[in-house]
Amino acid sequence: MSNKPQVVTFGCRLNTYESEVMKNHAEQAGLMDTVIFNTCAVTAEATRQARQSIRRTRKENPGVKIIVTGCAAQINPQEFSDMDEVDQVLGNEEKLKAESYFGLNSTEKLLVNDIMAVKETANHLIDGYAERTRAFVQVQNGCDHRCTFCIIPYGRGNSRSVPMGEVILQVQHLVENGYREVIITGVDITSYGPDLPGKPSLGSLCQKILKLVPDLPRLRLSSIDSIEIDEALFQVITEEERMMPHLHLSLQAGDNMILKRMKRRHSREDSIEFCRRVREARPDVVFGADLIAGFPTETGEMFQNSLRLVEDCGLTYLHVFPYSAREGTPAAKMPAVAGNIRKERAARLRALGKEQFDRYMSSQIGRTVSILVEKAQGESVIGHTEHFAPAKIMADLEPGYIANVRVSGYENGILITEMSD
Repeated sequence: MSNKPQVVTFGCRLNTYESEVMKNHAEQAGLMDTVIFNTCAVTAEATRQARQSIRRTRKENPGVKIIVTGCAAQINPQEFSDMDEVDQVLGNEEKLKAESYFGLNSTEKLLVNDIMAVKETANHLIDGYAERTRAFVQVQNGCDHRCTFCIIPYGRGNSRSVPMGEVILQVQHLVENGYREVIITGVDITSYGPDLPGKPSLGSLCQKILKLVPDLPRLRLSSIDSIEIDEALFQVITEEERMMPHLHLSLQAGDNMILKRMKRRHSREDSIEFCRRVREARPDVVFGADLIAGFPTETGEMFQNSLRLVEDCGLTYLHVFPYSAREGTPAAKMPAVAGNIRKERAARLRALGKEQFDRYMSSQIGRTVSILVEKAQGESVIGHTEHFAPAKIMADLEPGYIANVRVSGYENGILITEMSD
């Protein structure tokens, strides 16, 4: 492996952003032959994969220093500290502090504070992402909600927002460094603002970004909670061309009783109505969603409601998770659905998701779309359309170039396009 510090990232887009911050801190601290694992705790499988990767890295690189951080490390630091392969464990607050990396020769193996005591989220100015033309900008961290299946608030703490001015400075900095698309990210971004002076909303933040950074061609939102969307954000989504027409929704289920047992704040009717309203105002919008299969007490009829929600909302991109019990959450004490049924229901949802995705991608043939070129692949270049559809062009174009192309085909999950006149 390289002598420079490496970061192995699991989980969400916020982790991707934070991994870049950590890599910068580790390099500035002069850490050599070090691998940092930025873990995820959203499922038990994510934690298992992190432990497996740690063991494999130690076996293949016996001389490296291994640091473990992220949500799984924050929630259960002792689990990682007890691993012989691990040299140090950092909490989610500590991992973003430069001083943590300068003090890593300390004999103290565990550096994990109470995340619930953290009241602010600092902005970390980063120059960009290796081999990326799209950049993530954190606007918020933590979550004040307590969905019965979710362990993440115990890894991230309560909701806290990055001041608007700092977010805009970060976006300006990235655009000056050549980035053409910025993705707003956080744990619960639609809860942005009430802890800041003046109580700005996510909608007003997006309006300011688009106004004050006119050279940013593309602004995109990561996962949003549609029940929290204010009128300002609705207007940005439906009226601003530079806001990409692709929304990923935190839906989780399509049955009202299951949503109630999950302690979600929306109903299936709310989700359907939101998608209808947005599509009516911006007909080309596409929706993705997170869905959990086999939540405790879910009957076959309840699961059918989740299947129907995919059609009722017109979802194109599905992230499907079989329910995974997390110790310490209320759902873990509810009557469980058998593991084989959870897997079978997840497979059915994924199959429906693939049908929806294939149908949408095929519908793009003959249309003119805009692609942000991300990297070369053989004799072609690949990127994503404004609707986040993966696409390739047989052309010699530089990463960061935004090309208007005509879709000529669809194969193997990717649009085939050619330069339009």
